[in-house]
Amino acid sequence: MGKEFALTRLLKSDLYGITAEEYSLGRSNIETAALMIQAGIGVIQYREKEKDDRRQYRECLKIREMTKKAGVAFIVNDRVDIALLTDADGIHLGQDDLPLENVKQLVGDRMLVGLSTHSPAQAEAAARTGADYIGVGPLFATATKKNVCDPVGLEYLDYVVKNVRLPFVAIGGIKEHNIAEVRRRGARCMALVTEIVGAPDIQAKVRALRTALAAR
Repeated sequence: MGKEFALTRLLKSDLYGITAEEYSLGRSNIETAALMIQAGIGVIQYREKEKDDRRQYRECLKIREMTKKAGVAFIVNDRVDIALLTDADGIHLGQDDLPLENVKQLVGDRMLVGLSTHSPAQAEAAARTGADYIGVGPLFATATKKNVCDPVGLEYLDYVVKNVRLPFVAIGGIKEHNIAEVRRRGARCMALVTEIVGAPDIQAKVRALRTALAAR
């Protein structure tokens, strides 16, 4: 699998799932990832800030096994070491994580490397330093991440659509009631966290999201 596979899946996917055990109604990251796979989500990112390294490693090994079998791209947030050890398809970095150019040197062509961006300047910098794709957001208010920046609004999405040639994933406060507007503004792939992992029935929620997209 690897970088080219992950990029293809990203470009073809409408939804990008991200784990968040705190909001998963008692389900583990592994259980939630399995449900997202069953729902037909093509890209899954493992994001976990609270557990010790070994538990994160074990969870990623299992999710890597499941995603590989299902033909789903597997991205690890922040933890380059765990991404490498579990043969993930990609790594996703934040603005305060390790420098993107150094991570690119470390993983070479083995992995897709994404970077969260919150402004036109950050998007342009990501393009210059070799990001394979960018996260664009948070578009709306979100409480999923601690110390998150203020919402950047749909205007930043408009800027990226018109001016940045990198593939991108829209993120931040995207819900069933506003996902069609995000698509209408030019986003093809959208990352959702609590809207998916916090749904009592994840498969039903994904169907509802896709119905909203189709009805835009």
